[in-house]
Amino acid sequence: MAIHDWTRVSAGMFHDFHARWITHLAETLNAGLLPPGYYALSEQPAQRPPKVSYQTTSEAELTAARQRTLVVRHASGDRIVALLEILSPGNKDRKIALDRFVEKVVSALRQNYHLLIVDLFPPGRHDPEGIHGAIFAAVDGTEPTSFRLPPDRRLTLAAYEAKPAPTGYVEPIRVGDPLPDMPLFIEPGWYIHVPLEATYATTWGGVPERWRQVIEGTGAFGES
Repeated sequence: MAIHDWTRVSAGMFHDFHARWITHLAETLNAGLLPPGYYALSEQPAQRPPKVSYQTTSEAELTAARQRTLVVRHASGDRIVALLEILSPGNKDRKIALDRFVEKVVSALRQNYHLLIVDLFPPGRHDPEGIHGAIFAAVDGTEPTSFRLPPDRRLTLAAYEAKPAPTGYVEPIRVGDPLPDMPLFIEPGWYIHVPLEATYATTWGGVPERWRQVIEGTGAFGES
């Protein structure tokens, strides 16, 4: 199945797809792709807001805060070994949001968590060479433009092996391409192939026809 143009719909619509895709990925990994002793869960960071009289939250912040991460753990102490993140527009639409996401990735790598990052949105002004450019600039202390995406492939799939030294494995893609399987490291030098294409297709099967038409360009956003 070809990758769709998710810029055609609101962040909230992609958030629904994102949540269901994470669920299908976790189910697939737990159905035999992960070796014995490893398991995957869809997890959301706990939010503990302070007790104050008033609180204001932007819609973009709220969507990003509700975003789920696929976490791979090992049964020995239920320790985290890897994370799978699917970016939403709210992760990159403002510099503070992008910085927060990049800090999360850098912190994970420092804790020796491996990562797989899926970004189906084109670069913006805060990540001019995509999410990998922003991440490795923070890891390596270089400029975000030191990594260049091909001009005809501006979406990013990136796997990161945390140790012995953070190493990125990047697959640039574009709207209309099939999603390749990508590695998810669970130990140094040891990874599984994550079936992005198959789980994406399963998730797409649950998208309402009204919104399929919009995403595929056969219907207009806002039509009733």
